[in-house]
Amino acid sequence: MAQLLLIEDDPAVRSALIRALTERGHALTSAATGMSGLRMAVDDRPDLVILDLGLPDMDGFEIIRMLRAVSRVPLIVATARDDEGEIARVLDAGADDYLVKPFGAVQLDARIRAVLRRLHSEDDGDQTLVVGGLRIDPRSREATMDGRPIGLRPKEFDLLLYLAARPGQIISKRELLTQVWQVPYGGADKTVDVHLSWLRNKLGESAQEPRYLRAIRGVGVKIVDPAG
Repeated sequence: MAQLLLIEDDPAVRSALIRALTERGHALTSAATGMSGLRMAVDDRPDLVILDLGLPDMDGFEIIRMLRAVSRVPLIVATARDDEGEIARVLDAGADDYLVKPFGAVQLDARIRAVLRRLHSEDDGDQTLVVGGLRIDPRSREATMDGRPIGLRPKEFDLLLYLAARPGQIISKRELLTQVWQVPYGGADKTVDVHLSWLRNKLGESAQEPRYLRAIRGVGVKIVDPAG
């Protein structure tokens, strides 16, 4: 059973999520303001924090910044801000995952379990993967390209690791969402496309001029050695 902290100012949303997540086996405490939630996150040491960005006393982004200065508690952001720039800013600040409102309790529960599973379980393997000039080390969770470190967010690393373990194999977006994010596939979910775009950018390529990540229209994506 995970001990969760929900920081959400809307009483109806807070009550509904507490009820739904409790029914799914979690224990919850909650806060209606950012400052009280920040104190609870530091003092109570929950297993995971669920944070709404739109709080009455302070912006959720500021809470992330303050929390990450003192804690590495897993953090899922629940936001109504469906903007790629805002999502990137939140992930860069240290969030482990995000959900865009409205969302169902089933999807949130799946994201919670996926984050906790990734952070608290041992890696399936410890062998460094090599694709062309890319080296991906599952143990240190570090990736380099031509000897230079690549600064990857947690999910970007997970995505690259999953693809690099299957070089040359076409992986569907459905499989990526199911296996990397451990959530059911939804046609409206832009998660895979957004993270692939960010990953391409950090690898110095684009969808129009690919090197490592080759999209197969209507099928999926694969990673290849550019020199191959």
